[in-house]
Amino acid sequence: MIEENKTKVDLAENLLRQGKYNEAIVLLEKIHKASPEEDSVLLMLSWAYYDSGKTKQAEKYLNMLLERELKRKVFTGFAFDELVRIYKQEKNYQKLVEICERAVAAQPDDAGLLNELGNAYLQSGVARRACDVYEKLIKIESDNPVYYCLWGEALFAAGLDKESEKAHLTAGEIDSDQPDRYYFKIAVLFQQAENHKDAVRLLNECIAVDPSNPLYYCSLGDSLVGLGQIQDARAAYDKAVQCDDSRAGAYFNRLGHALLKTKNFSQAVEVFQSAINHEPAHPYYVSLASAYKGMGRADQADKILVELNKIK
Repeated sequence: MIEENKTKVDLAENLLRQGKYNEAIVLLEKIHKASPEEDSVLLMLSWAYYDSGKTKQAEKYLNMLLERELKRKVFTGFAFDELVRIYKQEKNYQKLVEICERAVAAQPDDAGLLNELGNAYLQSGVARRACDVYEKLIKIESDNPVYYCLWGEALFAAGLDKESEKAHLTAGEIDSDQPDRYYFKIAVLFQQAENHKDAVRLLNECIAVDPSNPLYYCSLGDSLVGLGQIQDARAAYDKAVQCDDSRAGAYFNRLGHALLKTKNFSQAVEVFQSAINHEPAHPYYVSLASAYKGMGRADQADKILVELNKIK
């Protein structure tokens, strides 16, 4: 870049720092017209347009820069990263997929780009394509447990539960020092799908590996609530408290909300009261009032809320 342009670029950078985007844009357009080969100017122009709220114009310049990046042997990815960020913020998954496909076509063995493409397919609801992408990643790096987990998530989204579990278990075999991490990941997927029976099975595997982790007992309790096994759920949460009694109030509050969600209001009252006994926090009283309302005890709920307002 010639010295005159460098001075103008410095001035444009200063205008951007001051938030004078329109002035910066006018100056940068002149520099770009004089030196259209300068990538840094294109990038600055895109930032200036984006920060001034002109997203479409920002995308135009980023796509110009991306075309250059894709033709090079060494992929810098500056424009790609910016476009990915914009499309994710806009939840424009169609464009996200398109740009990721273009990047992978140019750099087919780039693990980072493949990962972005797989994620884009998942976000756009094309789980089967995501599975294919993550299978390719596994072939590139067969000893990476993270890729097996990503593959497992895609398989689960595609409705292939057993295959997903197998992928997660393989991740646990690779990372054999902490296989419970991967049991837990697939257990959470089963929980989210309301398949609490399989979630309980896997959470018990987590506990067998690490019986001192309170999170596993809490999650087990959540799934037991989902199965209608309330007493067993309370026992699981009691175990969590034994592991870490400093967070007893938070644990019982969590159980209480699981009970509220399943309309076990009387049990929720008891559990929220336990939370308050351990820690008289304001949110626990509000939750207790909600449980009383669920029972049809609006008078008791109002009494609690009136007392809380007095404290305020």
